[in-house]
Amino acid sequence: MSLFWRIFLLNAAVLVAAGALLLLGPITVSAPVVLTEALILAGGMAAMLGANALLLRLGLAPLQRVTRAMTTTDLLSPRPRPEVAGHGEIADLIETFNSMLDRLEAERATSSARALWAQEAERRRVAQELHDEVGQTLTAVLLELKRVTGHAPEPLREELAHVQEITRGSLDEIRRIARRLRPGVLEELGLVSALRALTTETPTPGGLTIRRSMEKDLPELGEEAELVVYRIAQECLTNTVRHAGATLVELSLRRGPGGVELRIHDDGRGLGDAPEGAGLRGMRERALLIGAGLTFGTGPAGGTDVRLVVPVPDFDVPAENGSA
Repeated sequence: MSLFWRIFLLNAAVLVAAGALLLLGPITVSAPVVLTEALILAGGMAAMLGANALLLRLGLAPLQRVTRAMTTTDLLSPRPRPEVAGHGEIADLIETFNSMLDRLEAERATSSARALWAQEAERRRVAQELHDEVGQTLTAVLLELKRVTGHAPEPLREELAHVQEITRGSLDEIRRIARRLRPGVLEELGLVSALRALTTETPTPGGLTIRRSMEKDLPELGEEAELVVYRIAQECLTNTVRHAGATLVELSLRRGPGGVELRIHDDGRGLGDAPEGAGLRGMRERALLIGAGLTFGTGPAGGTDVRLVVPVPDFDVPAENGSA
């Protein structure tokens, strides 16, 4: 039955019942209307309207759930779909809405995957050019400075040595940037070694301490999943260094009930009420690419707590694990 006929029949049933009570009941209306008759009519109208409102609320309740889902849906934070309830057009509407969400999430995931992998390819290209072109050029400059310093008069040697140090520092910085753009250690030695190198190379201004705890013999996550875990850890550490004002950061990679869990916790100022920026939304998009769960919260003592759970099929958690 269509929504139009359901509403029409509900109203018709209420009106027919009210008319039958007026025709068959002992109620009469005189002219002019006396106070008792007016009160009875007012009570009857109130009862009729109340019954009509109740029946309409029950019939349209599924639409209210769909409306709430429409206002709260975030494609980066998938939630359970509204339950298909009601009859006729209402059930069709809810089912169509759920299908639309599935299609939108699939299309967003596909487009985000293309954009993020294109970004990774561009990072790899830039890192390669920095290493091959700029790095080799600066290396040649260092060698030439060393040769010139050996033949320069004594008053200029100190200045040339200072230029050498500046050039050597620039070369080290370029190499560091190239490693951040393209984590070669991730491809060569795996995720644990890459995270260990990341925590070592991350600058720690203001007395910031980074502690790490990573278990051994973790299951293979695949190239894409390991890259996502690394990039999310990199983004978290960068945000902590730049914005958190923390003195301690703890990074752990361990087995969890749902797979492999990455957790990064700091004792800084926390997220507060600030809206999510491009960095947090970028991390959500990366997590969705591999079907991982990503949550942002506050630790027991404050600060920011980030958890990434990468699902691993047919994965059992052993009773004891080694750590590194």
